[in-house]
Amino acid sequence: MRILIITGEISGDLYGALLVKRIREINPSFHFVGIGGPKIRGTEAEILFSAESLSLIGIPKPSDIRKYYFIYRKIEELLRKRKVDLVLLIDFPGFNLKIAKLAKTLNYPVIYYVAPQVWAWHRNRINIIKKCVDLLLVILPFEEKFFKDYGINVKYHGHPLLDVIKPYLSREMFFEIYRLDQNKPLVSFFPGSREGEVERHLPLFLKVFEDLKRRNPSFQGIMVKAPGLKDSALWERANKILFVIENNQYDVLKYSDVALLASGTITLEAALLRTPAVVTYTLPRWLYFLARHLVKVPYISLPNLILGKEIYPEILQDKSTPQELSLALERMARSRDKILVDLNEVTRHLGGPGATWRIAEEVLRFAQNLKK
Repeated sequence: MRILIITGEISGDLYGALLVKRIREINPSFHFVGIGGPKIRGTEAEILFSAESLSLIGIPKPSDIRKYYFIYRKIEELLRKRKVDLVLLIDFPGFNLKIAKLAKTLNYPVIYYVAPQVWAWHRNRINIIKKCVDLLLVILPFEEKFFKDYGINVKYHGHPLLDVIKPYLSREMFFEIYRLDQNKPLVSFFPGSREGEVERHLPLFLKVFEDLKRRNPSFQGIMVKAPGLKDSALWERANKILFVIENNQYDVLKYSDVALLASGTITLEAALLRTPAVVTYTLPRWLYFLARHLVKVPYISLPNLILGKEIYPEILQDKSTPQELSLALERMARSRDKILVDLNEVTRHLGGPGATWRIAEEVLRFAQNLKK
């Protein structure tokens, strides 16, 4: 069986790669073709287009629209030639829901893995999912009931992050490799995984660290540069103020006393590693104004959404001044023991390990039924 797989985000690329590997371990005859990032490219999937070139925030430029249209047409050509048997879409709703509609008009079975966050905004997308998606695989516990209430065929098997979040270094080795002092507090910074996010957050995060150091010189800082981000003067400046590393985010989170996070999947990774954190996010003013009127949830970070209360302080947009953020980081570092109870509860809500295996078996059952 040939499966069209499409994702356009770093997290979706990770989940997709894990799923491709698990499916092929169970049944090596499955072949995957489509759009993916570095993780999916590392499997035996046949990649037609790079996922990185499709990832963006905000209004696309004319060049982006032309690129999207070109790729869409190539996918349409592949589908019309009946080159695949099943369509597997992972997150990335702006593009993937259009592909779901196209696939359904051509009578393809469609699986959607990692649901669009329609419980937060874009409720109109529920109708597209109901009409065009045959099986919806969700990774957050509250999503199953939400989509079932709309009559959608939905399954929840836990969260795949539980299978991949594993620090590789011992505490002693981590501090030795990065020349840090185990006896001094460590604050880590994660400014985002997209270029636009980094441009907005990185200068702010550096000011936060400088403010922290003014009040408490014992603080050490480390910043993680996400995979695929380009070198720039911003990163050079950051490296003069604190330690900048690429990848290895799980070790950094595990051994940080507190972290400052640009909202995203990283907030859940921090929670699963029991790391106290403060969450922030900034957008261009017009986009933030629009988001305030469209987003219908009380929190933006996943741990807070899962438990329905503020575990991680969220300091957003104009409130995210260096002083406000540095004070919040100090408070979180001091309350580490108190927050661990809530962080353990987040893990409990996400089910046990093995989610990707269970999801792979669900996909294979679905595929098997197509042959009957």
